[in-house]
Amino acid sequence: MDEQALLGLNPNADARYRQRAMAYFEQLKESQDAWEVCADALAKGIYNDDHVKFFLFQVLEHQIKYRHDALSGPQQQLIRETLMKWLQGQLMNSQPEKPFIRNKAAQVFALTFVMEYLTLWPKFFFDILSLVGLNPNGVDVYLRTLMAIDAEVVDRDTLHSTEDTRRNTLIKDTMREQCIPNLVESWFQILQAYQQTQPEITCQCLEVVGSYVSWIDLNLIANDRFVNLLLSQMSVEELREEACDCLFEIVNKGMDPVDKTKLVESLCQVLQSAGFFHVEQEEDVDFLAKFSRLVNGMGQSLVLSWTKLVKAGDVKAANDTLQALEGKVPLLLQLLVHADDDISANIVAFCYDYLHVLKQLPQLTDQQKANIEAIMLAIMKKLTYDDEYNFDNEVSSCSENKSPFLPPTREYIRLTPELLDNLGHPWPTGLRSLSGNRRVAGSNPDRSWQTASFMEVEVAVRLVYMLGEALPASHGAHFTGDATKASVLQEMMRTLVSCGVSGYQHTSVSLEFFETVVRYEKFFLVEPHHIPLVLVAFLDQRGLRHGSPKVRSRVAYLFSRFVKTLHKHMNAFIEDILRQIQDLLELSPPENGFPALLTSDDQLFMFETAGILIVHGDGPAERKQGLMRSLLGPLMEAFGLLLDKLSRETEAERQAALGDCLSHAVGFASRTSKAFSNKQTVKHCGCTQVYRDCLQAFLPALGCPVQRGPLRSAVRSFLHRMIICLEEEVLPFVPAASEHMLKDCEAKDLQEFIPLISQITAKFKVQVSPFLQQVFMPLVVAIFEILGRPAEENDQTAALEKQMLRRSYFTFIQTIASSGMNEVMANQGAENIEKVLFTIIQGAVDFPDPIAQKTCFIVLSRLVELWGGEGGMVGFPDFIYKHIVPACFLAPLKPTFDLTDAQTILTLSECALTLKMIYNKRGPEFIQFLQQDYLPSLQVAPEITQELCQVLQQPDVKVFKNYIKVSANPLLI
Repeated sequence: MDEQALLGLNPNADARYRQRAMAYFEQLKESQDAWEVCADALAKGIYNDDHVKFFLFQVLEHQIKYRHDALSGPQQQLIRETLMKWLQGQLMNSQPEKPFIRNKAAQVFALTFVMEYLTLWPKFFFDILSLVGLNPNGVDVYLRTLMAIDAEVVDRDTLHSTEDTRRNTLIKDTMREQCIPNLVESWFQILQAYQQTQPEITCQCLEVVGSYVSWIDLNLIANDRFVNLLLSQMSVEELREEACDCLFEIVNKGMDPVDKTKLVESLCQVLQSAGFFHVEQEEDVDFLAKFSRLVNGMGQSLVLSWTKLVKAGDVKAANDTLQALEGKVPLLLQLLVHADDDISANIVAFCYDYLHVLKQLPQLTDQQKANIEAIMLAIMKKLTYDDEYNFDNEVSSCSENKSPFLPPTREYIRLTPELLDNLGHPWPTGLRSLSGNRRVAGSNPDRSWQTASFMEVEVAVRLVYMLGEALPASHGAHFTGDATKASVLQEMMRTLVSCGVSGYQHTSVSLEFFETVVRYEKFFLVEPHHIPLVLVAFLDQRGLRHGSPKVRSRVAYLFSRFVKTLHKHMNAFIEDILRQIQDLLELSPPENGFPALLTSDDQLFMFETAGILIVHGDGPAERKQGLMRSLLGPLMEAFGLLLDKLSRETEAERQAALGDCLSHAVGFASRTSKAFSNKQTVKHCGCTQVYRDCLQAFLPALGCPVQRGPLRSAVRSFLHRMIICLEEEVLPFVPAASEHMLKDCEAKDLQEFIPLISQITAKFKVQVSPFLQQVFMPLVVAIFEILGRPAEENDQTAALEKQMLRRSYFTFIQTIASSGMNEVMANQGAENIEKVLFTIIQGAVDFPDPIAQKTCFIVLSRLVELWGGEGGMVGFPDFIYKHIVPACFLAPLKPTFDLTDAQTILTLSECALTLKMIYNKRGPEFIQFLQQDYLPSLQVAPEITQELCQVLQQPDVKVFKNYIKVSANPLLI
């Protein structure tokens, strides 16, 4: 052994020694016989250093794992002898090896077993067991080896090849025939011998039993002798958690449903007689979490057995299993209500499955109904917040329920209609049942919810909210259709909005109230007379003026949703609502020093809400215009003042604050325009001039020398909205805006500006042709000036910005071509046209960006359609043959043209369509060009050329597309 190299195995060794150790390791791995030195060192125990021992096992592991079949018979025998000698040495050691060495040894034992058990070492387990006996050090390695074998052969989470899977199956079958009974007996002896003296070894053994029980004969484990031993260990503090896990694996083993029921019942009887069902007397929550998991497994096993028996038509056995299942419900309830959430959560799956079973029964017994109510009360207890829950840092909302308990709650609520009827409860009592407390959400006139704790009130309202998930309805139409469900929910909502609970002074209750009101907003279409009451709650200290910023923020959003749905019923309150929210619509300049009630994001919802109220009111256009000007006028006035301040401000931090404020102002005005629709247009509502005035006020910001990026982005977004809303009225503002946005611009500015021009082009077409002809080349020049700027080789951000700008450019050209505005390009002069065309050819072939390439081929196809036929642009046919045709064939030949990529396949399809378009426009002339000039120049075989031309002439374009896709490129054949 290279002693100097071994020094590098120490984690504290310097880099030179560590590098030498790695090189030595590689040398030993590759050598035909150098590893034998390591085997000899292991067998004789020459080295005391733990890192060296681990290293020796690693070398041996490599030989077994990767070179076993290449080893000679004597070398394979040497490995077996080495392992057994090392193991024998462990028996004589006073102290065991470190755990990481024992684990590595176990892995090497397991690998050797997998390689040799079926052929060279069939007595693997007998040899090990006869050697170790009950020696604690030997038993430890034996158990670790069994777990390593499980990981190699059985573990379903490990992916195996078909060959390995076949081998593993054969290993398990052979073990079942030859040694499993002996292994089980060894486990029993180990558990019996060490349960009092060696808890660590006993727990290891229990883990082994739990791992192996899934594929061995269960009768070897599920017998009185073994189960009694396991149960006795559940009374030993150090062992009982592992014993629980072992019993869980036994219960989970697949077997005949009748036998499974008998197994679970016998196990439960023993556990109950041993006192384990007295959950309230147990203080060890870690054990109870394991026990809850065991009970959950037993319950789910009974449910599965019942399901199988029902499907098989075995009525008697199914009834017996159902009776056994019912017997576990008291224990389920004890665990479900436990204060520790881990214990409760572990039983939820059984609870859910049990409720699902009850849904399938034709009629419920009184006890089953009582069980359901008990489960519901237990779940409500778990859903109730603790006294110490910190609502200052985290506010409850209906989307943040304690998730483990949501499914059974939904399941219960789904059962509620028929169950409450069967229980004899009238539906008004349903709300009280859901609340768990009559005084919280009932309709008692004394409003005793005011004296209830916030936890009780909050969970009552929350359960009403959750009812909507359990009673699904199309588009929230809970109050139509099934009359029973609709009337029940209607009465609940009536109680909720009229009982005064919205005034409860706690953030959680406030939020749950408004969330619930908005979830069931369709209720107010049925009973609109409740709308004023809820509007007042939204607008006063219960909602938008609540003391909690989080409540105000959420209510701003919920209010906008409420108004969107019910604005038709609010016409009489529009002016009053706008007056009450006026201060919430004010722009908050950074210098006023007062904290705003709402953030700028919240104000967006408020402006949209105000816009909806104005636009959809029943009044004449003059009224709407007046209200809209009252809404936006102060915004425009404040914008002008702040813009003037910004132009004079020198401090960077103040500039940023003013820039944000100005951007928000533009965003607010833009948000109001979302209220308009195809029926209620800006023009129809008489608001055209108001928004023209907004444009007049906002456009000067484009020329502001500071905060240019945020201001341009905000104004550009507003222009996008105005193109939709003002239509041709926006056109006079476009040239000046474009001129400003093309000045001193960066890649991102242009990338965002091009969609604006594309939107204008697509919408107005010939109306903007003169403008586009004027701006076209300056825009192209600006784009390629930025694309031509040098950048750092590793600057990924700059590279991405250029890629996105290039894509935007090609999309812009596509928009012009597809809008029938070819005169925009045609009138740019021959030299400029040629430059633009070459950029498209370059984009189609040279840049490894399939999205841009696809766009370029779409453009080329369209230009061929426009200019490629008789009477087309002079000289364009020559351009087709010299540049477009080669592009179609050369692009797929690029090494970056990845045919496994979906976008690239689409690019190939567009490439085929371009060739087809050339044929449609040039006809036989094109075929002749391919056959006599182009393809021969590329040395394409004549038969391939002939085949391509024949397919190209087929009338169905799909035939040629499929041909190109299959062959990828005729030049590759």
